Amino acid sequence: MVRIARLPARTLLRRYAVAWAYLAGFVLAEIADAALPRQDRAALMRWASTNVVNLHHDTVGSLAASAFIAPESVGVWPVLIALALFGANRALGNWRTALVCVAGHVTGTLVSEGIVDYRVAHGLLPAADLHIIDIGPSYVVVSAIAVAVLYGSWPARTAAVVDFAILVFPGQIFAGLSQLDVAAVGHTTAIVVSALVGGLLAWQRLPEQRRRPADRVLPGREMLPGSGHADDEPEGSVRLD
Repeated sequence: MVRIARLPARTLLRRYAVAWAYLAGFVLAEIADAALPRQDRAALMRWASTNVVNLHHDTVGSLAASAFIAPESVGVWPVLIALALFGANRALGNWRTALVCVAGHVTGTLVSEGIVDYRVAHGLLPAADLHIIDIGPSYVVVSAIAVAVLYGSWPARTAAVVDFAILVFPGQIFAGLSQLDVAAVGHTTAIVVSALVGGLLAWQRLPEQRRRPADRVLPGREMLPGSGHADDEPEGSVRLD
């Protein structure tokens, strides 16, 4: 007997919990942001910005809030998030994907803003740069892109490459890297960190994946790849005798 299984919605939600949670959180945050008056939106951006001043006074709050507020092209970001996060989530699982994206976002922010702090302190940049608006989900997205390209399936890699092309060419996320531009340094750092951390987590996950083969399949039953072990009868499955 061969089972043809259709994954129920709750299984898809559980399997891609991190991708769904971040996408939903971002969309809800942008809806709330759009409903604010212009003056309040500007104040929210200043509060959420991961500039040097905010990082000194509210490190956790600014790091968390900045990943859910986009300064521009708001309608495009949910698509970019989906193209990157779902492929990375499938490659690493939930908690590993969350760890990689947080590591990329936090490290990219601290390194880029740390350089600004150093340059202002040594008179290489004006003091106003300590208050720049530095928000957006791009460090999270490029971290997920790196994971999907390096460790994901071919469909995930294709989606991630398309995502990366959209960010690089129109967005110019690496523009000004030689001048230590904040965004360029942050994106580069996030990619490097997520590739390294993602590699360690993918290697750590190998023993778990090797324990999944059908060593418990009952005689006369065939287990489809990725369906768990054969004794589980997923909701919505179709049995062909």
